[in-house]
Amino acid sequence: MVLNNFQQHVGIKLSTNTEFSITSAERYSLALYELSEENNLLSQIEDQSLCIINLISQSDDFFNLIKDPTTDKEDLLKIINKIMENYKFHTLFKNFLNFLIQKRRFFYLERILKSFIEICSKKRGEIKAELRSAKNLSSDEITKITEELTQNFSSKIKLNYKHDESLIGGLIIQIGSTMFDTSIKNKLLQIENRMLEA
Repeated sequence: MVLNNFQQHVGIKLSTNTEFSITSAERYSLALYELSEENNLLSQIEDQSLCIINLISQSDDFFNLIKDPTTDKEDLLKIINKIMENYKFHTLFKNFLNFLIQKRRFFYLERILKSFIEICSKKRGEIKAELRSAKNLSSDEITKITEELTQNFSSKIKLNYKHDESLIGGLIIQIGSTMFDTSIKNKLLQIENRMLEA
């Protein structure tokens, strides 16, 4: 019943084909979005998806488990269900992960969950922005920058922050195709280019 529910939402004939496009990932993530929304669980499932994405990036063991094609399906189900219980994840999310394992799509878990987070963000009308800074910014500083960008662009901003020591000083903000570069590295490059042109 649960597998049928997900399969119905995915809306594609699932085969043993090894090809898995970005479009396929979006179909799975959209199925998760629709079911989460129907059950008023969007915020909860989004938090739990972020938790798994973080676990993938922080734990080599978990990353290797997902990416190892030789892992037995039953063993994988046991391990994942144990993780789900430890984190007290919602049944809907547990069922979705089990569904991916059953359909041999667990290898693409990270891509599917990131796509799901993107859908949630778009549906909230958020604009994605990238922030890189030479100095390590505090959470307060990041919040202030986010609030300022939200006011300037009259839209919710979803800010991805990265500390980048290669910048020497200043920061770079990219919103869509628009880039604001106040880094010393950029200024030095501009001076260097002007000298070469002279």
